[in-house]
Amino acid sequence: MESFLVILTLLALAGMVFFFVLALVKGKGNRRKNFAKSGGCLIALIVVSIIGGSIIEEAPASEDVKAKASSAAEDTAVKKEEAEEEAQKEQEAKEAEEQAQKEQEAKKAEEQAQKEQEAKEAEEQAQREKEEQEAKEAEEQAQKEKEEQEAKEASVTVSQEQAVNSAESYVNYTAFSKSGLIEQLEFEGFSTEDATYGAENITVDWQEQAVKSAQDYISYTAFSKTGLIEQLEFEGFSTEDATYGAENITVDWQEQAAKAAQNYLDYTSFSRQGLIDQLIFEGFSTEHATYGANQVGL
Repeated sequence: MESFLVILTLLALAGMVFFFVLALVKGKGNRRKNFAKSGGCLIALIVVSIIGGSIIEEAPASEDVKAKASSAAEDTAVKKEEAEEEAQKEQEAKEAEEQAQKEQEAKKAEEQAQKEQEAKEAEEQAQREKEEQEAKEAEEQAQKEKEEQEAKEASVTVSQEQAVNSAESYVNYTAFSKSGLIEQLEFEGFSTEDATYGAENITVDWQEQAVKSAQDYISYTAFSKTGLIEQLEFEGFSTEDATYGAENITVDWQEQAAKAAQNYLDYTSFSRQGLIDQLIFEGFSTEHATYGANQVGL
């Protein structure tokens, strides 16, 4: 573009010189015409110079704009690429962090499972050791008891053997509590040690003895349930055995109340209410006491 403008300028300058020379050389008739042509070439030269200068000035500006635009585009592309790379790095870092978190959680879960398994195995081992220890202690206790029994049997005296035989005879004859049997043996002349040995070395069910004793008592005289339990306790039975004895006999407590009421009237006088109160005092319920008073006609 610049070369083209230079050529036009040179042509305009040459034309101006050419026509100026013609105006000087040729006749007066053509001189004005040649001067006019020379002036036209001058004007053309000026116009071409102005246009060429403008174009030359604009051309670098346009090129600068293009260069700037190209640079800006390159910068934008670079920034975009850098942003994409940064985003890619962030995504990779995030994925790596998530993967590390998952691996850490999996490791913790595995460690927890391992600890639980170890704790379970330790507990099972402790339970086995405990059972083995208990079995060992039970075996040792059984052996100890066996040895004690053997030693006891080996050390039994003639007097103790007699106490055992006498105790068996008594419980076969009538009912006794353990303490009552010991007292009976002592009454027979055995020492407390021998009497106790005799009572503790016979085959006997003390609850069944309580039942037999309870049956003997109500066959002899009338009792309320609580009165019978108290009587059995007085005879040396425990509260548990006495209660068992009173609850395991065949008895009608209302009929016992009627018998007791008649016994009271046989040796003294009572009003109806006085008799009912006396029966209640003896342990009968109000219902049974009232029944007893009714049965004797009060």
